[in-house]
Formats: sequence, structure tokens, C-alpha cells
Amino acid sequence: MYKPRIIIADTDENYLTPLQLKFVEEYFDKVNLEIITEKTYFEELFSTPQKVDILVVSEDLYHDTNLQRHNIHHTFLMTEQNGGDEKGQTEDLATVRIFKYTSIKVVFNEIIANSSGVLQTISEKQQECQIVLVYSASGGVGKTTLALGMSHCLTKNYKRVLYINAASIQFFQQLLENQSAISASDVYAKLARANEQIFPEIQHVIRRETFHYLPPFKAPLMSLGLPYSIYENIARSAKASKQYDYIIIDADPTFDEDKARLLSIADRVVMVTNQNRKSVYATNVLVNHIDGVDSEKYFFICNDFDKEEENALMGPDIRFKINDYIGHFGFYDQMNIEDFSKDSGVQRMSFLML
Repeated sequence: MYKPRIIIADTDENYLTPLQLKFVEEYFDKVNLEIITEKTYFEELFSTPQKVDILVVSEDLYHDTNLQRHNIHHTFLMTEQNGGDEKGQTEDLATVRIFKYTSIKVVFNEIIANSSGVLQTISEKQQECQIVLVYSASGGVGKTTLALGMSHCLTKNYKRVLYINAASIQFFQQLLENQSAISASDVYAKLARANEQIFPEIQHVIRRETFHYLPPFKAPLMSLGLPYSIYENIARSAKASKQYDYIIIDADPTFDEDKARLLSIADRVVMVTNQNRKSVYATNVLVNHIDGVDSEKYFFICNDFDKEEENALMGPDIRFKINDYIGHFGFYDQMNIEDFSKDSGVQRMSFLML
């Protein structure tokens, strides 16, 4: 199948990254995407005849290169002065001018809207909602911090996210602006008889702080007479509603039949560990009881990594492979969820889900 060739050229790498990510999110494996940040390479490439479906180019590269003789279907000139989105003509090469420093979402939508016959011809299948289970073999590894940071990061990258803290006793609300629990007695009555159609019945209590989340319960599950399986039912029902791209389930570390079911319904599993011997040993024991941990479904993250400390993950009998390391948060007590989402390690972990 033919894949449209898209070139995004700008010497400002910080500007290119989010636009590149947006194309990857929407058209992964459906287009041939080329990113150019060096002027000399851009000039060398267009020194020979090129066929390009979409060219997104900064002003400095556009004006310094003779592009008129190439076969370019759609050219988008990123201007640094806001003169409005206007179509311009440069000899026989039609261009669409877009103000460079508006939001990436606006820029992306302008490109899509003005590239008829190229991207619109791609068969765009709606991505099915992904359930991501964030799990660990032991407590205190920073699992909830990463789960909340990832929820915020994915939302900022135009994904619809529902966060569910699946703990028997919940503490995650300390990081939220609104820390109040669900108080309505009818909601708990509905949860007590919950099945896989429960989400529409309790949807009115879902809150939003950038991402959507299920608020904390007013007491531990045991005190409320609620089974742990309600989290599975809520996740399944929310996925069936097709309102979200990702449902992040943040589960407590106890391994039992309920956690095994969460592992089975999850599309992705993020296993969080620390580098110390206790955490690594516990993770090693856990993976011995899980099938398929070497598949693409499982990602292993070492959180709070310090290269100056002993790294038990380098031991000879480790049964899993770390996908990424996330460094220590130096001012954890002063940080909020948005701060966590800006960490480069949390961002890399989030991009693994895309």
C-alpha cells in the first residue's frame, strides 16, 4: 500500500518534536515521515528532484532553497509573524502559510484540512481504547506518581484518559486539587451490584484535573462492603463506552486472583521497580508467576534511579529486562502532577504507550 511521503523541516528541534509526535500518533505506519533539522542536509536533499506529498517547512529553509522545480503536492510554510492563515503563490508552487507559534493542535489541523487527496485517502481506523495497568511487586516504588504523571502527559498529547486508582485503601488524592471523596450513598449502592455496565451509572461522579479520574472512596473497600472486582468492572465498562483512548489502572501490589484478572484484561502492563535488592527480588519473584512477561505487552520501568547507588538490576539472575530508567525527583514534596508529567523519563514512558 502506498504511503504518503511527509517531510517536516525546521532547524528548531524543540519545535519539531511535538509536531512529529502528533503525526506519529495519528498516522503511525501509514505515512513515510522524514524529519530534517540541518540546513545543509535540507539543501543537499533538494539539490536533486524530489517527489513529496506534504512539505512542512520553516521560512528560513523555504526562502533559501529553490523548491519550485520539485514535485510537491502540498507545501505548508511556517511563518514567524502572525498574519493569519492565508494561501499564497510563489511562481507555480502553491503554499499555505500557517503561523508557527500557535498550538501544535491548530497547526496539525490546518495541515490536515488543506491536504485533501493525501491524508484523507488513508483508511483511518479508530484506535480502540487501551487499558494500561501500572503495577509493582512491592510498595513504595513510586508507582502512583508515575501513573498520574503518565495520565497527565498523555492528556497533554491530545489523548482522552481515565485514571482509576485501584487500591483497597486509597491515598492518591493527596496529589489532587480536589481531595474529597465520593459521598453520594446511591453511588455506593450501584457499585455494590456493579457489573460490566456500571460506568454509565456512575459517570456523573467522574472528575477532571486535565485528565479524567474516578474520585476516591470515602472508606476502604472492606468497610464499604465492596469487592475488589468493581475496578475491573468499571474499567471494562468505561472501555466499552468508547469515550477514552487510555484507561490507566493504578493497582496496589498484592498479587491475587483479582490482580491476575486485571493483568489479563490489560492491553499494556507497566511494571515499576526500584534498583534496590528488595524491590528487584520481589519483582523477580512476581514475574516467575506471570505468563508472557517477555511479550510486547509488558514494560519494566526502574523508578528513582541513582547511578551512584548499587543497582541490583545488574544481577545475573534477573528474569526481566528494564525498558527505561527514571531518575530521582529532587523536590518531590514540592511537585504536583503536572511537574511529574514534564519529567523526561515520565514522558518517555508515556510515549511507549502510543
